[in-house]
Amino acid sequence: MSSHIEINSARIFALAAPAMLANITTPLLGVVATTVIGRLGDAAILGGVAMAALVFDCMFWLFGFLRSGTVALTAQAYGMRDPDEQRAVLARALMTAALVGGLLIAARLPLTDLIFNLMGGSADVSATAREYFLIRTWSSPFALANYVMIGWFVGLARPLKALSVQITVNIINMVLTVIAVLWLGWGASGAALSAVIAEACGLAMGLTMAWRMLEGRFEWRSRGHFDRNKLWRMLLINRDIMLRTAALITVFLVFSSQGARAGDLTLAANAVLQNLMLAGTFLLEGLANAAQQLCGATYGARDRAGFARAVRLLLQWAAAFGLAVSVLFYFGGGLAIDLMTASEDVRRVAHAYLPLAALVPAIGALGFCFDGIYIGATWTRDIRNMMAAAMACYLAMWWATASLGNTGLWISMLTFYFFRSTLLGLRCRWLIRAEWPPR
Repeated sequence: MSSHIEINSARIFALAAPAMLANITTPLLGVVATTVIGRLGDAAILGGVAMAALVFDCMFWLFGFLRSGTVALTAQAYGMRDPDEQRAVLARALMTAALVGGLLIAARLPLTDLIFNLMGGSADVSATAREYFLIRTWSSPFALANYVMIGWFVGLARPLKALSVQITVNIINMVLTVIAVLWLGWGASGAALSAVIAEACGLAMGLTMAWRMLEGRFEWRSRGHFDRNKLWRMLLINRDIMLRTAALITVFLVFSSQGARAGDLTLAANAVLQNLMLAGTFLLEGLANAAQQLCGATYGARDRAGFARAVRLLLQWAAAFGLAVSVLFYFGGGLAIDLMTASEDVRRVAHAYLPLAALVPAIGALGFCFDGIYIGATWTRDIRNMMAAAMACYLAMWWATASLGNTGLWISMLTFYFFRSTLLGLRCRWLIRAEWPPR
């Protein structure tokens, strides 16, 4: 069965490029915030804001299912040419975001005590982190709703609208942080309040664009929005994506904690290399973004040939980009390391582990792409199970290579990426045969 979905390389990059640009602006926000807070000359404020911001990054990452799940369900409705279901997906997802965000606000006081008692830190750092956390928690409903809006626009193949929301949030946040911290002298509170206002502005912009696209027809009270089966399906999809994300977070937390146990020098060198790897994920996550929309749309349209063609093209481009990024990091990573740190000792250790770190994009590229393919097809139970299996392989390799120190830690990380790509690839072949036509 053929469909109206266009599948070619140009289409892939029309969807992927805006996501890549949006990803680039996100770390820039962190750089600006760190620079602005750093100019206050108070290490406790800088450390407290950095600690609290890290907590929010992990917390919102865990709720990333609001974006991914919305992309998948919207893209499938797009493939089925069902505008009513497209509206319904948006309404259900926004209600979920409001509920989760409201719960985070309601629980902010016990959450603050739990999180920052566990993280430790000096009294001054913890006090600043708590101050920042309590204010920024009010951004939760807006931030999570923006995940929904971005996912909805991507699902409808409107990546430029998704890009405009993300860039608007980041730019407003950066500008307000400079004003609140440097001009008004509000310190950590000013940085947190800037984030709240920026997320609210982004949501207002996203809702306005959606309102125009839907010609003023949100239809919040439609009976279809509360269809029990569809609500349950959304819940299961979101649960599986959240568990998959939790497994991924566990991998990186173990990596960071074991690096810290090896000493400050190893921890710093690993952090430099991880930041370098983060830059490489911009391209790969952009392709995963395209995979979610194209595979979701062709899956929803019951277009097996289109789905297979999308998978093939996406994997080919992912493999090519992964290899290219690894080659670039291997030969140019040394210069990047020298620019990122002035410490000769950190440089020396980072250079020593660069050959292992440079393999990550080549080995992990297909895994990023398969993530998008699975989410687009809503094979979320399988992606959850394969991620758990890859995490188990990672932990087993880490235990087996513990005597090798940081070398063993990097080998374990490469093992994780290898099994993530391999297991998802093997399972994908089976699913295309066994799960077609879609239920």
